[in-house]
Amino acid sequence: MELLDAHLVPAVDGVAFGLLLFVVAAGLSLAFGTAGVLNLSHGTLYAIGAYTGAELSDGTWGGLALGLAAGTAAACVAGAGLSAATAPLARRGHLAQALLTFGLALIGGDLLIQFFGADELPVRVPEVLDSSVTLLGHRYPAYRLCFIVMAVLLAAFGTWVLTRTRMGAAVRAAADDPQMLAATGHSPRAVHTGVLAAAGALAGAAGVLGAPIIGPGPGTSENVLMLSLVVVVLGGLRSLWATFAAAVAVGEVQTLGVSVAPELAPYLLFAAMAAVLVLRSRFTEPAGAGHGSEASGPDPVARLRGRLAGRLPGPKGPSVGLDRLPRRNRAPAWLARLPGRAAWWRAAPLLVLLGVLIALPALLDAYSISLAGSALALGLLAVSVTVLTGYAGLPTLGQTAPFAVGAYATANLADAGWTVGPVQIVLSALAAAVFAAVVGPAVIRARGTTVLMITLAIGELTGAVVNQLKSVTGGADGLVGFPATQALWGGEGMLEESELYNYALVVAVVAVALTLLVLRSPAGKLLTGTRGAEARMRASGHPVGRYLLVAHICAGALAGVGGSLMVTVQQYLSPADVGFEIAAFALLAVVIGGTTSVIGALLGAGLIVATRDWVAGSWPGHGPLLLGVLFVATVYVLPRGLAGLRGGGSGGGGQGGPPSDTTGSPGAPGAPGTSETPGAEDQPPSAPAPTPAGKASP
Repeated sequence: MELLDAHLVPAVDGVAFGLLLFVVAAGLSLAFGTAGVLNLSHGTLYAIGAYTGAELSDGTWGGLALGLAAGTAAACVAGAGLSAATAPLARRGHLAQALLTFGLALIGGDLLIQFFGADELPVRVPEVLDSSVTLLGHRYPAYRLCFIVMAVLLAAFGTWVLTRTRMGAAVRAAADDPQMLAATGHSPRAVHTGVLAAAGALAGAAGVLGAPIIGPGPGTSENVLMLSLVVVVLGGLRSLWATFAAAVAVGEVQTLGVSVAPELAPYLLFAAMAAVLVLRSRFTEPAGAGHGSEASGPDPVARLRGRLAGRLPGPKGPSVGLDRLPRRNRAPAWLARLPGRAAWWRAAPLLVLLGVLIALPALLDAYSISLAGSALALGLLAVSVTVLTGYAGLPTLGQTAPFAVGAYATANLADAGWTVGPVQIVLSALAAAVFAAVVGPAVIRARGTTVLMITLAIGELTGAVVNQLKSVTGGADGLVGFPATQALWGGEGMLEESELYNYALVVAVVAVALTLLVLRSPAGKLLTGTRGAEARMRASGHPVGRYLLVAHICAGALAGVGGSLMVTVQQYLSPADVGFEIAAFALLAVVIGGTTSVIGALLGAGLIVATRDWVAGSWPGHGPLLLGVLFVATVYVLPRGLAGLRGGGSGGGGQGGPPSDTTGSPGAPGAPGTSETPGAEDQPPSAPAPTPAGKASP
């Protein structure tokens, strides 16, 4: 009883916090489970309501009511706009939706800060609620008790609407069988828009009512989004009451867990999320029809290229084979063995890029050269994402985990006196490969959105370790002041930007060359075949799981090399360098370049670094806005990436295919339904034909 009495207030706080997460997560679950939209801007919808409510709050009931109405309406309109924004992506899968909504979140967050300011806004509630009451001998805020009652009533009302009304029946039908819903005279598109508007309204209302609990400020939207994702994964998508129970459990971990077991609390949430996802994937057979990408929908660049090609004159007359030419007109045998024109055409972008990279130190200032070195490090991370997403068919948001392992390994090696570059690279790659081997079995069994969520959980768990293990990582302060890296044994430490850049370039060239050799080898063809026709590979006796695990380990080692380069170039390391945003940037770089193009991933990383650090320098404070615009433009304008500009090709195995994602958009018109487990359950009805590995971009 004494223990219960000592932790009574944190326990009640956990209930209030959990119910706030329930209101937010109910909207996220509705958007994902019914409308089929993986909405990474849901936290921004909460922030819209929170900022609006805080701005209109004046300590009166009228101010609270006005703020609730305005914040709910604003988020509702934003949710309806999200429906229109994601409609063109209905056949592109959840990966494209995730990138689009993350870009919209960056744009919305920047606009909110510009409009309301960068400081956390105070929230004033009516005087009656701005007091405390006695609860079993303890004083407790009256507002939080009132919020608990409102959230319980909301859960009951939501359950009644979904299970007992015609509106709820239409919503359930839109999730399970949109074709049948259309046959009854209802518009699935209208239901889709209404569901997203309702999800936005829930988030906005939660923002207004929850502002006294989670106040509006920088970082609020990301924190709310991450916790809501945990609630949705733990509670599933089928029952509001399961979501209710999961939200209360998460709230208790966040409050009571911190007071009871503060050293374990940071790991519990995402560990539980990963465990639930892994267990669900164990009971779900991998997609037998392959896990390649779906049809990408209209490509404006491809349409323009097709029109131009139709107006250009074609070749005059039939081509003549070499075997038809007289012997005296044939080329010598040694000349025939040289690479053909097609091979040189494929290698041309690589050679041009290499020439430009070599010439950069003579063309740029010191700051720009250091940015180019950082772009090479991020480029290797993006290439590792290409290996997993484009070739193995495992879309990932967690490659920053082995990236962080390699980065912190290099920093600690340098601090211990191991400053030789090749030694740092090899040991960092080995450490990252071991990490990837440990977590790999939890990843390779899942498919589609489930992979995204598992890897996200792994990345967040790694971030928690980084913040907690201060003796190794420096915690939130990071690491700085370690000795400079030597390019070779017996050399001096590299301090000049040009020296660091040349070192990074050599390492990146070697790593990319090895990656290309492996991807173009029989091993790479097996990996591509696994992605394009997994059922046939399994039926042929191929150990698909082993192939995917080896690919995961090799990609982890490559990410570790990128992390090592980043530390060498920057000469410091902070948790922000290995956080969720970097994972999203790496995935965006892959989409910009084309999911099967290694060179495209490098170009995409360079574009992101230039936008974030160089272009944004001329417009201070608007870096997130520019990056958000880049996210949105890439998803809409370049569905096949830059590699798609070089030729046709569709699907993941072709040149710059669309993002690899096995899931469709349940709830959207004509899309398959959804089930409780996000990810592998929404498979396309038929298997795409395996794409030849030789068609992939370099």
